[in-house]
Amino acid sequence: MKTYFILFFLLLGLVTDAQKQEVQKTIEIFFEGFHLRDSVKIKSVCADKMILQSINESVLKGNKLSDETAKEFYKSIASIPSNMKFQEKILSYNIQIDGSMAHVWAPYEFYINDKLSHKGVNTFTLFKEKDFWKIIYLIDTRRK
Repeated sequence: MKTYFILFFLLLGLVTDAQKQEVQKTIEIFFEGFHLRDSVKIKSVCADKMILQSINESVLKGNKLSDETAKEFYKSIASIPSNMKFQEKILSYNIQIDGSMAHVWAPYEFYINDKLSHKGVNTFTLFKEKDFWKIIYLIDTRRK
């Protein structure tokens, strides 16, 4: 009987790790598209009704919450000048999953032309639609 319990929990851990890897891969595809300025690739992992928000933190100006439509976001990605070098470095992933919902907490640093522009945390909420994880909500903090 002990062997069955050990085997059950071992298999449960493997399934959980596999799901976390699927979720992380979805976020990685999002950023691959971002860095390539490829809105089609980004759209492939995003829900049609994705919600985007940002929290700009400033000691002088105070904190400000802003909204962006998915359409505006895709357009802004496609319009980044080709001569601008940028990189969003994800520092770690904290992934939590409950059934068909996942939440990802991902601290980051954003560089423009190899210079740190700002940093903060991205949080993604994902929904498992059929066999694929889709980003349904993205909010980030931004501070200098």
